[in-house]
Amino acid sequence: MSVLASILIVGCGNMGGAMLAGWLAGGVDPARFIVVDPNLARAPDGVTLLRELPEGWFDLILLGVKPQLLGDVAPRLEALAGPQTVVLTILAGAEISSLAERFARARAVVRIMPNLSASLGRSPLALAGHNVSTELRGSLDALLAPLGTPEWFADDSQFDLITALVGSGPAFVYRFIEALADGAAQLGLPADQAQRLSLAMVEGAAALAAQAEAGPHELAERVTSPGGTTAAGLNRLDAEGVLAALVEQTLRAARDRGAELAEAARNG
Repeated sequence: MSVLASILIVGCGNMGGAMLAGWLAGGVDPARFIVVDPNLARAPDGVTLLRELPEGWFDLILLGVKPQLLGDVAPRLEALAGPQTVVLTILAGAEISSLAERFARARAVVRIMPNLSASLGRSPLALAGHNVSTELRGSLDALLAPLGTPEWFADDSQFDLITALVGSGPAFVYRFIEALADGAAQLGLPADQAQRLSLAMVEGAAALAAQAEAGPHELAERVTSPGGTTAAGLNRLDAEGVLAALVEQTLRAARDRGAELAEAARNG
């Protein structure tokens, strides 16, 4: 299995920073990383921070700039993407076919959709790539293991939806946690206690769901007694399919925005 030793991170904002934090927390040598970001105040100890692109080739380039900057950055970055370089991109809307054209000399182009829990090693990692061999996939899985769980797809045709679910999904969960806390506060609990209880409840429920063989529907049934308190609450959530419809509409809106970004990238 080949080792992706030298890693250039171009744009180290919230998501790029979370991935870097996850790698370092997982024991990856900070000397392997060079970060290029004109706005980052400082890099973690042992990581080189530059304001301009360096010279030379790298084993892996993580492209983490804002999608609208791709057209400006890609021509300058292409010189650093040689035949041994894997271009790994977290850019929403930047399709593999377009990136493969921009980085035609690169060994492979891989699209990844993580989320901020990569900093804790708990992120889902959706992946699709161009020219990815079995050996390279193994190398990427090993490199990404400190960040979470890789999930490969045959192509990136569903990445707008995957982005909505994996990338945007945490924000939707946070909104629900906030709604639970606000609802409990409106009904009489002190706001700070309502927030702590809601967060702890969701954390525990998610951990149990991750370990259980049963699916979430069956787990909900296990909590529910006929005619009891949980049943009364679920009856409101399930009434006329309102919750399911709202979630579908939420994902649809995020997915469609991803498609708009992809169209803009193609025309950019």
